[in-house]
Amino acid sequence: MISEIYDVIVVGAGHAGSEAAAAAANLGSKTLLITMNMQTIGQMSCNPAMGGIAKGQIVREIDAMGGYSGIIADKSAIQFKMLNLSKGPAMWSPRTQNDRMLFAEEWRYALENTKNLDFFQDMVKSLIIENHKVVGVITSLGIKIKAKSVVLTNGTFLNGLIHVGDKQLGGGRMGEPKAFGITEQLVSLGFESGRMKTGTPPRVDGRSLDYSQMDEQKGDEKPQKFSYSDTPKLTKQLSCHIVYTNETVHDILREGFDRSPMFNGTIQSTGPRYCPSIEDKINRFAERNRHQLFVEPEGWRTVEIYVNGFSSSLPEEIQIKAMKHIPGFQNVKVFRPGYAIEYDYFPPTQLYHTLETKLIQNLYFAGQINGTTGYEEAAGQGLMAGINAHNKVHDKGDFILNRDEAYIGVLIDDLITKGTEEPYRMFTSRAEYRLLLRQDNADIRLTSKAYDLGLADEQRLRNVEEKISKSDELENYLKETSLKPGIINPVLQSIESSPVDQAYRASQILTRPNITIEKLEEIDFIREKSQQFSEEVKEQAEINIKYRGYIEKEKENVAKLNRLETIKIPEDFDYSNINSLSSEAKQKLNKVKPHSIAQAGRISGVSPADINVLLIYLGR
Repeated sequence: MISEIYDVIVVGAGHAGSEAAAAAANLGSKTLLITMNMQTIGQMSCNPAMGGIAKGQIVREIDAMGGYSGIIADKSAIQFKMLNLSKGPAMWSPRTQNDRMLFAEEWRYALENTKNLDFFQDMVKSLIIENHKVVGVITSLGIKIKAKSVVLTNGTFLNGLIHVGDKQLGGGRMGEPKAFGITEQLVSLGFESGRMKTGTPPRVDGRSLDYSQMDEQKGDEKPQKFSYSDTPKLTKQLSCHIVYTNETVHDILREGFDRSPMFNGTIQSTGPRYCPSIEDKINRFAERNRHQLFVEPEGWRTVEIYVNGFSSSLPEEIQIKAMKHIPGFQNVKVFRPGYAIEYDYFPPTQLYHTLETKLIQNLYFAGQINGTTGYEEAAGQGLMAGINAHNKVHDKGDFILNRDEAYIGVLIDDLITKGTEEPYRMFTSRAEYRLLLRQDNADIRLTSKAYDLGLADEQRLRNVEEKISKSDELENYLKETSLKPGIINPVLQSIESSPVDQAYRASQILTRPNITIEKLEEIDFIREKSQQFSEEVKEQAEINIKYRGYIEKEKENVAKLNRLETIKIPEDFDYSNINSLSSEAKQKLNKVKPHSIAQAGRISGVSPADINVLLIYLGR
């Protein structure tokens, strides 16, 4: 028995667990992080990359909230790209390619230098529950550790089962044992559980590849970074490469379909819709004669390569035979084959928005245990669970981000309100207010909240206030500066934009789709002024001017929605007695138990007519 009573115990040290432990400890809770293997803290189990479409926004939000993911990603980056630059700023998404080993090393270093945080290596096999409240854990060694709250972030380890062709291995990752006992205990307490599947592609020896047969994909010429802190910018980058499968590759893969656990009934759980295995792709999209693959380096000091897009659970000899017919892969040497993994999860409608379970007090779930996929989605949940576990044991209020405040808020609300029967992945299209939730303004949206919590210091708050002030100053200058035709027309003509026949404000010219502040800097007095501002401030001012009408419209929509958020529904409200509600609405509302009319309206199966009935019934 470990005699110390912890405020927060976090089970699992992946992306969710690491962020949860850091948040709770930095807020002042005496925190214990329990992991089955101290050597795999912060491990990138799948692709060696952070961010991407919508996921990059989450990483920036975590950073603005005082989390570590953005800092770790910057310190271990080997390439940076801003995705979707050809689209509007709501779609711009930062992404880093990372050094896998350095990423985990930086995570462990950061956690070991976090005050109030202890570590223990063992498997948690059960929880200690008293009067519907969690009060500790029991490890596989029989050690009892008391705690005021517990955060479960078990990833793919709960009864994990690995598939390679017709071979099956128990494990949470290749070479690592599965965790057992927790699912069975939670089910016995009344929790509903399910099974999900994910997969990973082969890792190969980069020395055996011929890159001359592939298309090189370099990083951005002016690489940015995730963190709003003073993390280093990339000065050199490693290239990725793009290559395509072909009909020969597909024919060889089809040879193994009868031994594929996906097609012979061995795997019956649901895999990620937006990251399908290669066999799933050639089966579902039979009309396509090729599929894109990204050849991604694993780090600065390794020859290991991640074959992104070739996730597979086919027999290893079929995987290798097929790969040899990919251009540049003729002499490929495989470090390890791809595999699929099945694991237990708990439908997230069993949680409150704080990620505390409804059945057991002070017990929180974060990450893949909630049915999500992706490092970023897991890390965002871990951060929120760590904050709320700390707040609960210190008698502080719930901390919830709304859908108009953060992608993290969209993620958690989607999970709690709609549930998920397949691995949930974040996309910009899931956020109805995505123009407000841009990657460039995460610090403006969230730093003050982090400061109020105690996760951001005063300097970070001042930095944000200065950014806002400078952006306003530049906006005002552009609104007040008049540009006569003789000054602006040469600039307009250089990009084949219609000339003007009278003076216009610089801000009005800037609203043209192909005009930027950088283009206006061709005018001497504008360049002289804009040189006083950072690139970050100029970007903020330009977006605010160009999209002001759309941004104001979204803010109006938020205000309307927030009026419905203020109409609260009692937690013990029984919908069964309201005859005017549809049967499906009664069932869904009783299961989810929404806290407000706005949340009720987001439940699939609850119609506008049902909402009107509720409004009338609640006297509104």
